[in-house]
Amino acid sequence: MKITLTAILLLLIGINQVKSQDTEQIVIGTKHSIKSTILSEDREYWISLPDSYHHLESSYRTYPLLILLDGNLHFKSITGLVNYMSADAYGSRTLPEMIVVGIRSMDRERDYTPDKIVTVRENNTGGGDNFLGFLEEELIPELDQKYRTEPYRILFGHSLGGLLATYTFMKERTLFNAFIAIDPSFGTWDAETMDKKLVSMTEQSFSRYIYIATANWGKRNLRNRDRHVRFYEALNNKSPSELHAKLEYFEKEDHSSVPILAFYSGISAIFEGYGLSYREVDDIAQLTLHFRAISERLSYNFSPPEYLVNQLGYRLLRSKNAVDQAKALEYFKLNVENYPKSANSYDSLGEAFETVGETQKAIENYKKSLELNSENEHARMRIRELTKKD
Repeated sequence: MKITLTAILLLLIGINQVKSQDTEQIVIGTKHSIKSTILSEDREYWISLPDSYHHLESSYRTYPLLILLDGNLHFKSITGLVNYMSADAYGSRTLPEMIVVGIRSMDRERDYTPDKIVTVRENNTGGGDNFLGFLEEELIPELDQKYRTEPYRILFGHSLGGLLATYTFMKERTLFNAFIAIDPSFGTWDAETMDKKLVSMTEQSFSRYIYIATANWGKRNLRNRDRHVRFYEALNNKSPSELHAKLEYFEKEDHSSVPILAFYSGISAIFEGYGLSYREVDDIAQLTLHFRAISERLSYNFSPPEYLVNQLGYRLLRSKNAVDQAKALEYFKLNVENYPKSANSYDSLGEAFETVGETQKAIENYKKSLELNSENEHARMRIRELTKKD
């Protein structure tokens, strides 16, 4: 899937569109506030829920978290991209649907710098660990309590936010699983400082994925790129196995213009292969191995998406070939195994059993679907019809 700057601009214009005939607005998120004991202040955050979040048939689903630093700058654009890349309406589905959370910045120098920077004038730097404490000990627990979250979390940061994202990646313990660091400000990390941080890294960091984007700084470009390249090469040398990371240079973008394009590239790199088409699947073994490889790369279990397995199953089920129908049955069984709280997975398995003539098993699965979703009229009707035949 390719995306152009023109397409992005049209997408962002659409996000803010208001219907001209009436006053109904297109809402992409809601604002919230949390009282932080760690930071001794109230912090504002913005939430955007996936399209499917409030659908009855998706009430069993949980969703990964994408947390955006400087959310007041990036929330609208990145929410639009995530929605476009993950929602069924556009047919792309190159990402899992996610809950997007934007943290409004208040004091970037304080919150996003891990180290105290010594300057002639007094400054407020060095509060990075405190801010991470707020994210991991206060905000994420609140999000987990209020929303159906999946414990897979991505941290996005640009500039100083990218510095904090990189620093978090290097920590031995963190609640985050993947990082998108856009043109991170490594200006305070001279060679000696960077080397000390690299030496202190443990193997745990290398179970996470990090994407680093570098912008073109014109006359100062060489120094900026050198820092990022040096860091990336050091990670490669230190990694105990294949490094799950990507460094990308955007020659035509500067520090201000790079975030949107780099986010698209970064989130695509993290979920490379997730948007597998049913046309690319030969059999259930290949499908399983494909998503096992993604899971191993991201150190988290990502099962084949339910909709994809359903597509594969129904494609075979419509065949009059008994061998194909038997294969279809295995796909639907896989969905039930991976999504045991999905009413649709049991309904589809019931339909498959009915097609191959196993009436009793069909009824059992339709009943299970009804238990999970009492409004499933298809399952109710099929139970009634199959019971009559018996």
